Amino acid sequence: MDPHAPHAPLPTFLDPEGLYDPAPNGYSHIGIPPAGTRLVYIAGQGGEDAEGVLADGFRAQVRQALANLRIAVRAAGGDLGHVVKQTVLVVDHSQAHLHVLGEEFARAYGAGPKPACTLIPVPRLALDGMLFEVDAVVAVPG
Repeated sequence: MDPHAPHAPLPTFLDPEGLYDPAPNGYSHIGIPPAGTRLVYIAGQGGEDAEGVLADGFRAQVRQALANLRIAVRAAGGDLGHVVKQTVLVVDHSQAHLHVLGEEFARAYGAGPKPACTLIPVPRLALDGMLFEVDAVVAVPG
């Protein structure tokens, strides 16, 4: 978590007994926003830079999309630690892509629980060559 980001209670994440351990895939089953926060909805962020140029390859697009998500979340008054739920769209999803996602979520979110997440395989995204997109629900200081 960015030490310069607003201080707010962080979401609680749960992985109930009876459900498989999602940690290796970079997410939690349940995310609970803390009391006193407001929910912010971040539109899908892709792997393009500020000039609209897509990063080259799946991992690079995931990394850029998560950097873009961080920019959007900070603009709303939080940081990635305040993300409660995200949805990811993946073109040509595979086990190899799932492994990359787990690694890149660990890199972006750090140690500890990750946001609740839904992964949706898709045949195509908005831009030619776009391979990954992530949107988020964030609990920021109220």
